Amino acid sequence: MDVPATGAPSGGSDGQAAWNRFERDRTLRALRARWRTASLAAGWRFPSDWGLPEVDAVCAAVIKNGRVAPAEVAETALAGLGRARAAAGAGLAETLADLAALHAVLADPDAVDGFLAPDVDSTPSRLLRVTALAWADVATDQLVNTEVTEPLTGLPTAAYLRTRLSELYRQARRDERPVAEAHTLLVVSMDFSSVAGWPRLTGMILVADALKQVFDGGESVASIGPSVAGALVPKDVRLASSGVALRRALNERLSVDAQLRDTGRPQISAVRLPATYDLACDLLGSLARS
Repeated sequence: MDVPATGAPSGGSDGQAAWNRFERDRTLRALRARWRTASLAAGWRFPSDWGLPEVDAVCAAVIKNGRVAPAEVAETALAGLGRARAAAGAGLAETLADLAALHAVLADPDAVDGFLAPDVDSTPSRLLRVTALAWADVATDQLVNTEVTEPLTGLPTAAYLRTRLSELYRQARRDERPVAEAHTLLVVSMDFSSVAGWPRLTGMILVADALKQVFDGGESVASIGPSVAGALVPKDVRLASSGVALRRALNERLSVDAQLRDTGRPQISAVRLPATYDLACDLLGSLARS
């Protein structure tokens, strides 16, 4: 991972400090890229939701003065990652496979092409235990104490949206007509696969702000997943114009940040609601990690 300098830094101590920061940042980005490649190769199913601020925290924890130290994975950073994975909807098996990919990358720094064979069974038990316990803490809390509002964006959670859908399906059964005749789910999906750190969270805050501005007339707006939000809206003459207004609002907000501007245009789609409530819940689950 270490790349010898081709020239001495200039500018005295300030120049040396700047050079050290540059080398450290370069090493961190390289580690992050190799970890992501190995994790995707090991079966991470949704590339767009792999990158989280906690991933960067883990990378920073294992890098000391530009050098990767496999034995120095900070337990607090891994616990934070385990909690973040659970909150984002990743299963325990997938979370531990991602950890195994990191361990494989650190154990074989010469495998720069990403051709590794991550093995959960060969990952140190201490790292598995810390990550699994943190994941379980959040997963259990989600079952016992589901919040109505997602704290980052201020949007209602997917649990709220499921409750709202339950009401609509009961009404549709009473009225003897499909839910899809009167309502549709307008979904906004962002591809944050190339965005690291806090800009990813900033992007979802801006998406939430745009949704709340456009759908301010009683529509059910909610956070569906780490990079997905949506609105349950009536099928009426305003639907098309609302979609245009939403795209305009998103482009205006996301264009302010250079990193977010380079992620590409957000995907806005009108998703037809299925025939039953159970199928609608399955739909939300698939959309959450699309």
